[in-house]
Order: sequence, then C-alpha cells, then structure tokens
Amino acid sequence: MLPSHGRFDYSAITDRPDCSWPDGRRRAVYIALCLEHFSYGEAGLGLSYSAGLAHPNTYNWAWREYGNRVGGWRLLELFEQHRVPPTVLLNTECYEHCPELVAAYRAAGAELVAHGRTNSTHPNDLDEDAERELIESAYETMSLHEPRPPAGWMSPGANPSAVTEDLLAETGFRYTLDWPMDDQPVWLQTRGGPLLSVPYPHEVNDVPTIVFHHATGPSFADMIVAYLDEMVEQSERQPLVCGITVHSFIVGQPYRLRQFRAALSHLVGLPGVWVTTAGRVAEHFAELHAPLVPSR
Repeated sequence: MLPSHGRFDYSAITDRPDCSWPDGRRRAVYIALCLEHFSYGEAGLGLSYSAGLAHPNTYNWAWREYGNRVGGWRLLELFEQHRVPPTVLLNTECYEHCPELVAAYRAAGAELVAHGRTNSTHPNDLDEDAERELIESAYETMSLHEPRPPAGWMSPGANPSAVTEDLLAETGFRYTLDWPMDDQPVWLQTRGGPLLSVPYPHEVNDVPTIVFHHATGPSFADMIVAYLDEMVEQSERQPLVCGITVHSFIVGQPYRLRQFRAALSHLVGLPGVWVTTAGRVAEHFAELHAPLVPSR
C-alpha cells in the first residue's frame, strides 16, 4: 500500500445516502473571496506577475494591494447588487492594514474564514510549534474582532502541513477548505476529533486559472457558467456543493469584474440553488451526517 494521509477512507460519489440542502434544494453554491496582505521587501510574496525581480519588488506588492484599495470594494458592490453572501478568506493582518474593508464585509453579512496571518507565511513552511502559534493567533485575533470565533480555515497559499488538521481541531475550528477532493463535505479524522472538509475549488479559482494557466476574464466567466450548469444537472442525483474562488486583486481588476458580473447574474437566476456561505454548508451537513468511525 502507498503511504496515506489517514484522514478519511475512499468513498464513491455514486454510493452515498441521499439528502437535500434547506428547502429541498439540491445544489449549494458559495463564493469565496480572498482578502490578503503581504509584507513589503521580504520573501514570501507568493505567486508573482513580476517573477525574478529583487525585493522589495514593489510592482508585485502593489498589484496585490490594488485588491485592498480598489478591487475588494468593487467586488463588495457586486455581491450586494446580486444578494450573494460572500465567504471571505481573511488574512488577519487585514484587521490592522485595511480595517475599513473588513468592517464593510462584516456589515454586509459575509462569513469570515481564517486564512492565516498573511499569505507571506505558509503552514507547510513551519515546524509544528510555529504552525500551532500561527493557527491559534488567527483564531484568537478573529475571536477578538468578530461576534463569534471563526468556524472555518483555509491555509495561506493552499499549503497545509501534515499536521494542520490536527492543530485546527485542537484549536476549535470546525471545518477546513484545504482538501479539494470531493463535491460533498467529508469528515476528516484528526487527533483532536472530527473536522469537516467542505469542498473547495482548485480549478474554478482565479489563481490557477488566470495566473498559472493564463485564462482570460471571459474564459474564466465561461468556466463558472459551465461549472454551474453541469453541477445543477448532476445534483439531480445527489446534493452537491459548488465553490467559486476569486481574489480581490485578480477578478477585482475592472476588465475581469465585468465578465464576473455576468457569471453572477447567471448564478442567481438558476432555479433550486442555495446561494450561501461555506460555513452554512458545514453547519447543515453536520446536522444531517454525524462523523463516521474509519474502517481502519
């Protein structure tokens, strides 16, 4: 047998109990918006549109900062116009750097998900003690600023370590977005007890699609529409979750925003779709499906 993560057993999507989302709906859709802040003049800028430039690499830092100063606000207007509640993946450094933007999303009813302190630091680059400190710090900071502690986590850089899930459960998180392996939530086994994995889009995500694979704004919007339409048809057989991820500094650019607006209009016009947040998906699923004890 090959080495395994030991978090969950294999399960075919065609061989699971049937259920529905609230009001008998079969398809849950959430939009994840990443609000991030990066250190200036240091390593850890993540993906780059100006690779190879020596630090401080002002061009790349400023590209990302556009999302906090402009793109995030334009996307908020768009979400409010379409009555779409965003799931905000938040670097906690944003509380100090751009508190007005965080407050505006809070006031709009967004769910705030812990996304580490900054995307300049990835969990998989840390030892266990340092990662524990990172996760606990994010949890405590958000608990201080928000009405309730965060339920969900997404690792900065989508780069968790082998013990991230254990540390999340031990800290008090209830779900993670780090495992894009299914179209339904999956219970993970950790040393701190069960932790729910909510489906997260690895491909319907502007970082891999636009930055890595050089898709255009129209092609990304077309991908969203095709994804939604296909998954609506598939959900006739079992309830499914559809996540769409955008970053304030990528889709928040004006020429991409116009195409994304058309995709959102298509989404809200689909019948029988629950447009919600990742946290509400996790809550509803946990109410219907208790964690299973692994077979091995």
